[in-house]
Amino acid sequence: MSAAAGWPLPGHAYVPGRTARHPEGAFDAIRAAALPVTRSAEAAANPAWRHGLRLFAAGYFWECHEVLEPVWMNAAPNSRERALVQAVIQMANAALKARMGQPRAAARLCARAGDLAAAAAGAGGAVVMGLPPASLRAAIAAIDSGAPEAACEMLREMQYNA
Repeated sequence: MSAAAGWPLPGHAYVPGRTARHPEGAFDAIRAAALPVTRSAEAAANPAWRHGLRLFAAGYFWECHEVLEPVWMNAAPNSRERALVQAVIQMANAALKARMGQPRAAARLCARAGDLAAAAAGAGGAVVMGLPPASLRAAIAAIDSGAPEAACEMLREMQYNA
């Protein structure tokens, strides 16, 4: 069993103004498990990356953002990996805003996520961090259309095929 699969999902999804915030440090162990350098070739072996995707796919958008921050910070500046991880973080932010009933904020974040996914695709459009940027853009479109749950299903499918 991978470390990502071994970490439990939180008892609830944090939605600002609606649910209780998680205790300080609740995700520190997962965040600390991020590989020291984020590389696409090692995505499957990066426990924080895998768990962050699992959180998103299960609808834990705020938690996904928290867990993926060190993965993003450990990617080389201006790299495809950094752009792709940041795209997923912005997707999580957009999905959270959609859940909170803030469609304009969600649309703004979806636009940013789409730009980042395009940057991650680069000239070849190849898979980055185990995810195909074109499929990621389809999930972003689902969030933008007000269907974050559909994006969760798409991300689950992307992980399954990765």
